Amino acid sequence: MTILWHKRAADELHQVEEYVLCAFGEKVRFEFMNEIENAVLALADNPTIGRVDPLFAHRKQEYRSIIVRKLNKIVYYVKDDAIHIAAFWDTRREPKNQAMQTK
Repeated sequence: MTILWHKRAADELHQVEEYVLCAFGEKVRFEFMNEIENAVLALADNPTIGRVDPLFAHRKQEYRSIIVRKLNKIVYYVKDDAIHIAAFWDTRREPKNQAMQTK
């Protein structure tokens, strides 16, 4: 399956990557990005691996999510033979505000 990152999700990932690099160094950044890549590859092989996300239950589209490193959530949906990654966020942030912002 094709993986499509929405701009907001890609920007969020980049911000977290920069933070990890500055706070923990290149080795941890590399490990972090490898875990993200492995999670996305797992999605490509099995798009239903993520749980249906209750924060998006009010939407017509079924959103799913997977947790990476306990602190980051990849929110996605499947449409037209592609996985659309709609958001990448820190799970410590207020979920109500994030769910409203994700399109």
